[in-house]
Amino acid sequence: MTSSRIGETLRAARVRLGWSREALAYHAGMSWAAIAQIESGRRQDVRLSSLTALATALSVSVDYLIGAGPISPPLLEHLVLAYGSEDEFLATAVPFLAQGIERSEPALAVTSAAHIELLRVSLGADAGHVVFADSVGWLTSPNAALDRYRAWVKQEIDAGASWVRILGEPIWAGRSDAEIIAWTRFESLFNLAFASTPISVVCPYDTRALSADVVANAFRTHPVIAHGTHVAENPEYREAEQFLLSG
Repeated sequence: MTSSRIGETLRAARVRLGWSREALAYHAGMSWAAIAQIESGRRQDVRLSSLTALATALSVSVDYLIGAGPISPPLLEHLVLAYGSEDEFLATAVPFLAQGIERSEPALAVTSAAHIELLRVSLGADAGHVVFADSVGWLTSPNAALDRYRAWVKQEIDAGASWVRILGEPIWAGRSDAEIIAWTRFESLFNLAFASTPISVVCPYDTRALSADVVANAFRTHPVIAHGTHVAENPEYREAEQFLLSG
């Protein structure tokens, strides 16, 4: 099976697991040299049996590796960041964006104007590799936000990106009770809308300013917790279908 994107997607999936080529070779039952040839683009005609072995080892689909069709199992990484200070915000947000820059993954930061300035200063020259957008203009409604995220992700993947990442900070101040419910459901719906998309998303929540209910629901709608450079499975997470149908 021939595809010009196999090398890019293979390397992206391997790096996300923190594996060397030797480690992938061991798990896939292939030689290190074969993997090196595929990743470098010297070998684009890859046998289906090899693709299947690589996809199984990396927990992705063959469709993802060849850059076509629906992706299963889910690839979305949806993380919640509960922070109580600007230092805690930056301790997660800066490494998250910097890692994307290092891996040549397109990065979008949707947050407050104050946080955009903090991120620009902290990232220095690398800030030029991040697309910044003020949450006020981006998150006008759940439907509009979903459309904007989809359009940006599609644009980057169509341009050849094998993975993208987003820092997306919701707006809660000044929202009515009905709006808070709608935006909470949006966070849960995000898990369904982008399940098959090669994307990492960190959603910051300021525990100093938010109600206990908003923070509690943040943990119910995000499968992974981010704290600094560490991530962990979230035991409080509820599957989107369960969460959305329960209320």
